[in-house]
Amino acid sequence: LGFSTAATADQVFNDDVIITFSLCVGNDCVNGESFGFDTIRLKENNLRIAFVDTSTSASFPTNDWEIEVNSSNNGGENYFAIDDVSGGRTPFRVQAGAPTGSLWVDSAGDVGIGQQNPVVDLHVTSGNTPTLRLEQNGTSGFASQTFDVAANEANFFVRDVTNSSRLSFRIRPGAPESSIDIASDGDVGVGTSAPASQLHVRSTDASGNVLLLEEATGTQGRRTMMEIRNQGNPELALSNTANGRYWQVHGGLNLVIEEGAGNTTDLFTLSPAGDLTIAGTLTTAGGTCGGGCDAVFDDPEALPTLQEHTEAMWANGYLPNVGPTIENQPFNVSDKVGRMLNELEMAHIYVAQLDARVRELEARYED
Repeated sequence: LGFSTAATADQVFNDDVIITFSLCVGNDCVNGESFGFDTIRLKENNLRIAFVDTSTSASFPTNDWEIEVNSSNNGGENYFAIDDVSGGRTPFRVQAGAPTGSLWVDSAGDVGIGQQNPVVDLHVTSGNTPTLRLEQNGTSGFASQTFDVAANEANFFVRDVTNSSRLSFRIRPGAPESSIDIASDGDVGVGTSAPASQLHVRSTDASGNVLLLEEATGTQGRRTMMEIRNQGNPELALSNTANGRYWQVHGGLNLVIEEGAGNTTDLFTLSPAGDLTIAGTLTTAGGTCGGGCDAVFDDPEALPTLQEHTEAMWANGYLPNVGPTIENQPFNVSDKVGRMLNELEMAHIYVAQLDARVRELEARYED
């Protein structure tokens, strides 16, 4: 049959159409097209596959979709996209040049990004610092904020992009097991997977440096470095697991030190007025004794005479070796007591010397 203008008219088939070989659709398809392994080929300068849903019932979906390949604009981009035509959106798009394995779903449903063999639910691979960006862009009325979660050979980190890209959280490679461990009840373990309190810090390397509080500012000043609060007496317990010794330090009306769990005997009590009470004896190791404590007995003849000592006492207004004691001013108790002991020993030497002199004079008088 021959056709003239009718040959360009639409053709309508009221039955199934089966093509046993390949199909080429588009203005640039040619007679003798070389299909290779292509079953369907779209060939022209505007490649689109439209899905037009003609449903009219309100109970059926009606959204139209389109597969779009490359921009129709001069100088436009090369891409493969799925358009939500009814919504005027493009929810899926792949730019030309995207590397192999940019998005890969394996037979187990694992998703690879930059990875053709994902081994977990979501496997992200990159040659330098694979990163997940979480960006709140302000379109819902909330302030814009962007965080990155990333990792590389130096650390796993959270980066506050909005605020000067600060690295607020880091984990270094090789960090020990349970460096930070949060139990099901909210207790936090540092170095332990079984925290026994709200914050449990545990070390096993015998370094002794378990907890360090440091204020590294270059400005000098008095600062509260640690504060313990309680509705009642806050208590600090010191437990020696080697010998079972247990000390308690607590602050209520007074600052108190006790020994033994549950013990109510106050061994050390410091009042808000500064009064100190201890249950035992007080021994100090910081005294100097000025002139040498008991050393005055080694060479009594080397001591100043009683007259010289007396003249110095009245001239200075204090015992020479004790030194000045200013009213309502602090002084070194250990040093002061030692010097008082030295003066007391010197006084006894003077008394002994005077007693010997008196005995000598009495003997002469009796003769």
